[in-house]
Amino acid sequence: MHLPKHVTLKEVGPRDGLQNEKVHIATEDKIQLVNLLSQSGLNYIEVTSFVHPKWIPQLADAVEVLQAIKREKDITYAALVPNMRGLERALLAGIDEASIFMSASESHNQKNINKTILETLPILKEVVIGAKAENKHVRGYISTVIGCPYEGYIHPEKVLQVTDKLLEMGVDEISLGDTIGVGVPTQVEYLLEELLKRYPVEKFAMHFHDTRGTALANITKSLEMGITKFDSSLGGLGGCPYAKGATGNVATEDLLYLLDGMGIATSVNMEKLLDAVRFIEQRLGKDVASKQMAIVRNEGSANVT
Repeated sequence: MHLPKHVTLKEVGPRDGLQNEKVHIATEDKIQLVNLLSQSGLNYIEVTSFVHPKWIPQLADAVEVLQAIKREKDITYAALVPNMRGLERALLAGIDEASIFMSASESHNQKNINKTILETLPILKEVVIGAKAENKHVRGYISTVIGCPYEGYIHPEKVLQVTDKLLEMGVDEISLGDTIGVGVPTQVEYLLEELLKRYPVEKFAMHFHDTRGTALANITKSLEMGITKFDSSLGGLGGCPYAKGATGNVATEDLLYLLDGMGIATSVNMEKLLDAVRFIEQRLGKDVASKQMAIVRNEGSANVT
């Protein structure tokens, strides 16, 4: 098995993880969460979203959080940006990178963005041009790259069409999202084979939700295909409000355990990462779904006399 020597973990928990949580997290707690993550060795944190608060009330304090976090050198602090109004606010708040988003599925795109794919593209192009004018890196999320809750299986050709459009408009990196967590390794291989015929592997990151417990298997296949960037969320938090049944992202600590065990470097310290997981677990008032935290809790219980 040919594997990369180093992998970059892109922590999306403060945004993708919290956006689907019903328990309100105070602004100061979001700030503290990002600060704890900044001490863990991560070099990329997606902090928040500039989607209208009506749609994601949990992240209505995006500006306040971004302006108050303690920024560490060599860490990219990113945010989700849907349109030019969102970009203006994000730039004022001091983002390092703008993340735009759309779907490979027409139905999911309309549910998630309230627009067709064709209607979405010019809006995103404006954001890309605006962000580039301010010398910001731009990342493009493509959702439902394997399956859609409304359309079923999504053929790689649909993903390739959206990828073409985003890269043509100047997006630096594409994050390929199995939004509802239906993918299996053979489908991941087929998708990446098609994309990598046209584009270098460095253009892509993978974003797996763990709805059916296949995320780590899909990541292992992606590693074999040469992918070295993976989105993950501490505690396995997350989900999509417009994809019924979708559970959280692959847990950062579970992914880190896998990579550490395979001898693949990440620069992330497990104990410091778990400090952040414990913190958000307390604030949410529930046990998070990750396997690593389940083991930590069991070991703690075993030590109680």
